[in-house]
Amino acid sequence: MLRWLIGGGREPQGLAETGEKLLELNGHTQKITAIITFTSLESCEEKNQLILTASADKTVIVWDSNTGRQVQRISCFQSTVKCLTVLQRLDVWLSGGNDLCVWNRKLDLLCKTSHLSDTGITALVEIPKNCVVAAVGKELIIFRLVAPTEGSLEWDVLEVKRLLDHQDNILSLVNVNDLSFVTGSHVGELIVWDVLDWTMQAYERNFWDPSSQLDAQQEIRLCQKSNDISIHHFTCDEENVFAAVGRGLYVYNLQMKRVIACQKTAHDSNVLHIDKLPNRQLISCSEDGSVRIWELREKQQLTAEPVPTGFFNMWGFGRVNKQASQPVKKQENATSCSLELIGDLIGHSSSVEMFLYFEDHGLVTCSADHLIILWKNGQRESGLRSLKLFQKLEENGDLYLAV
Repeated sequence: MLRWLIGGGREPQGLAETGEKLLELNGHTQKITAIITFTSLESCEEKNQLILTASADKTVIVWDSNTGRQVQRISCFQSTVKCLTVLQRLDVWLSGGNDLCVWNRKLDLLCKTSHLSDTGITALVEIPKNCVVAAVGKELIIFRLVAPTEGSLEWDVLEVKRLLDHQDNILSLVNVNDLSFVTGSHVGELIVWDVLDWTMQAYERNFWDPSSQLDAQQEIRLCQKSNDISIHHFTCDEENVFAAVGRGLYVYNLQMKRVIACQKTAHDSNVLHIDKLPNRQLISCSEDGSVRIWELREKQQLTAEPVPTGFFNMWGFGRVNKQASQPVKKQENATSCSLELIGDLIGHSSSVEMFLYFEDHGLVTCSADHLIILWKNGQRESGLRSLKLFQKLEENGDLYLAV
């Protein structure tokens, strides 16, 4: 059962905190595992956005984002589809589970790989030369998509190379820029890769570095909390790389080559997904069922000491700082920006797994409670309602200019 909710009631920071039911959809019966959007082939002129959701019930459902109706259901999968991605240039989309499947916009299966692993593909990202990178357990597998030619009218997907440098399961995979992509693992490994030759550019085991000032018991407690060092997700903009690490959020500035802001306890449980919003805003969701909106703000430099690179010194953006082992508190004091909480979206009763942001439609969140919620920007919707009211009054001749 999926429900779409439209924001109403109180509107903190322009986003609705509670909602009223708009549409109720009968769809997935188990946990939602992936969500993407693409433009409908039949409605390209209207730019009608379709939403694809995958679930542990071994189905993928296509929804119309305007009406909430179910457009099509794909149920030919032999395993859970754990990730989805769209390759705009090739006009296809991919689904990853125990195998990799290639689909067109008409939802025809073009080709697929053989069974890869019981672990399945957990993340996919596009790289140059018609290739994609797939995270499968501890491995990265490079696949090349072969489009139809005069000699062959069929699509094909070929395994090119396997990268075996991670020591634990890969949880996050994202493009940093046109030159590199980055992966993060359950035990805090972060590796930067070259997108062209697939070589390792940089490696770091953990984002934190226990200093000599910590006593043995503190170190034991830190090491026992493996989830606190798991890198669950990345997102980037032109200036910064945002990392969801354990329960915290870290912002790394590419030009300044250092961490400029962090929230070590942004949520009560692990942060599972993050994404950037307009106006230097960031949104995050967590296992604790919360969705939070943050704003990156400038602040006065509190100390002249260099910020320890720690978690990010392996990115290849500068030399390793000798002071990287100083306490985390000094890093926080030296940050030039802050992540300020500006809003909470309360509506899910279980872990919020992921979300999508539409500039025109709002925010769509999906949870382990099988619920998909569509959140509307309260300030924007109020303005649109006022505009429609004035237009209606003008059409009926009920709008008069004040003398």
